[in-house]
Amino acid sequence: MSDLQAETTEVLQKLIRFNTVNPPGNERAAIEYLEAYVREAGFETELLAVDDARPNLVATLTGPGEGPTMVYLGHVDTVLAAAQDWQQDPWSAAVVDGFLWGRGALDMKSQVAAEAVAAVSLARDGWRPARGALKLVFVADEETGGEVGARWLTEQRPDKVRCDLLLNEGAGSTFEHGGVRHYGVCCGEKGIFRLKLTASGMAGHASMPRLGDNALLKLAPVLEALKPGMVGLDPTEIPLAMIAALGEDPSDPAGALERLAAQTPLILLMLEPLLAVTMVPTVIQASEKINVIPASAYVKVDTRVPPGLGADVAKRRMLELLGDAADQVELEFTEEVYGYASPAESSLMDAIDGWVSRHDPGAKTVPTLLAGYSDSSYFRAAFPEVVAYGFFPHRHQTLLDTAQLVHNKDERIDVRDLGYAAQFYVDIAAELLG
Repeated sequence: MSDLQAETTEVLQKLIRFNTVNPPGNERAAIEYLEAYVREAGFETELLAVDDARPNLVATLTGPGEGPTMVYLGHVDTVLAAAQDWQQDPWSAAVVDGFLWGRGALDMKSQVAAEAVAAVSLARDGWRPARGALKLVFVADEETGGEVGARWLTEQRPDKVRCDLLLNEGAGSTFEHGGVRHYGVCCGEKGIFRLKLTASGMAGHASMPRLGDNALLKLAPVLEALKPGMVGLDPTEIPLAMIAALGEDPSDPAGALERLAAQTPLILLMLEPLLAVTMVPTVIQASEKINVIPASAYVKVDTRVPPGLGADVAKRRMLELLGDAADQVELEFTEEVYGYASPAESSLMDAIDGWVSRHDPGAKTVPTLLAGYSDSSYFRAAFPEVVAYGFFPHRHQTLLDTAQLVHNKDERIDVRDLGYAAQFYVDIAAELLG
């Protein structure tokens, strides 16, 4: 594992030093580096792009026999980083006190590096799948919706990325509960049903407040009503399976959540949003001029819905949360993206369970959802039979550690986890593809 750790660290450092903040992305240099790296080891490679500056890499290692196609998926774009706020330059990829620092160190150039190094390590040693194929799909544009990345690939070039098994981001950091270390395995993502709540009034000069009807003020009770962020539970299969895996009764999710949180407060933060429609105001707009009373004002609400549920549930829960304040606004959906999930029981899950048992005796896996969204959903929509999980195992950095660093300043990863994850990707490919 030490060799894997050293090489994964080196590859990750090179990836971080490519500034791929999206927008604009500019992922070509990072993708071309990865293409050369995996091609030299024997992979067949192809760059596919709708935007020449933002290609996607599909690299394939095919075996002699028929079997499943497994995809290791990852994106190389990142969110922005304000260098003045960081302790280390976010594009230096410095290793300090055992941690590799930089934008993308967790989300998700680290996983791309681990997947690439694992695949290259296998190929260099002469391994080829006995059955099926191993594909590396490294994409652009995940952070702003995949219009030139995974979404475009699955919708416009599905023949190039069709698969049966898929591993992507979404889980793998550990948390302690009941004296046992647990690894989450992300089986699905919540859907996105964003709402715009608009209040109407009458314009006037701001120097004479009684002559107008200020629409902005009508949003005050709306914002107050939105404070809790959710109302009621709408549990679906995966979070109920997680409750069961943690030793609680899934038929009483509210009671189970209370009991679990009493033992491990982190579980409330992690599990509660997966059991409910969440509604968080993030954008507000009113007058365009400081001296004009606004005749219209709106607030945009980021609404996330458990997989399998849709706009009807989102609207019902919004009206419940708003209560009487709903009379102040008109509701309009500005985005409707359904969430998808893969079954929690599969040969891939069995392989993950077995690997964790061998490499971290006494630890357990639990199925979970991603409260946000990932490129896995595009693959599930395009290929309904695919089993797609998010899993990037961390032995040394906990879920609480990583959750506080993703999209934040001082993003960093324990380099020991790079070798740990790379070993996982080596072993899983060899086990499932022969």
